[in-house]
Amino acid sequence: MRVRMKVTLSGTRDGEAWPPRGELVDLPDAEAADMVAAGLAEKPGEDAPRVEEATAPEAETSTPSRRKPSARGK
Repeated sequence: MRVRMKVTLSGTRDGEAWPPRGELVDLPDAEAADMVAAGLAEKPGEDAPRVEEATAPEAETSTPSRRKPSARGK
């Protein structure tokens, strides 16, 4: 059965790395059913949206403001 990974698993299966989250993989029916039941994979379908990676917004880099020297020392 072909399933879409909902998570990225570490390690290997049959000597191959698990596909990353959002990718499809062919597994034996029983193993695929167990993965779906555990929430690690889903059956791909017309209504199943593609998994998108969320990224944190880039932090704005602010430069320190430069103050003009005060006129106190005159």
